[in-house]
Amino acid sequence: MSNITIYHNPACGTSRNTLEMIRNCGEEPTVIYYLDAPPERDELVRLIADMGITVSALLRTNVEPYEKLRLGEGTYTDDQLIDCMLQHPILINRPIVMTSLGTRLCRPSEVVLDILPVSQKGSFTKEDGEKIIDKSGKRIPLNLKSS
Repeated sequence: MSNITIYHNPACGTSRNTLEMIRNCGEEPTVIYYLDAPPERDELVRLIADMGITVSALLRTNVEPYEKLRLGEGTYTDDQLIDCMLQHPILINRPIVMTSLGTRLCRPSEVVLDILPVSQKGSFTKEDGEKIIDKSGKRIPLNLKSS
């Protein structure tokens, strides 16, 4: 049983890449499809605190409810923003990953590597073709990714 949980949206490439990097270390996480089963208020508040981010940093800005509700105008309190995310889970940015080493909003997806308790087992290439992990399971340095 894995101690890794991912709040996942299978329609999101970043979320899919993150999930596959977790699996590339030999772990099968608990997958929460947060659009179908959004977190309760207390859970969402705890996730935000555990990530050490602001409530507004968790908001997705490129979805219809963000514009329609005018969430970018700065007139909402944190509690009101949380209420909006609970009413419209699509506003919750993803993927969020919890492990024994911490909780992170994994954007970009390779942020997950910082909190995985187990090393990668082999190479990993993101859906867009970017190589992240070499065949020995080591992270490819930024300056070598283009070669």
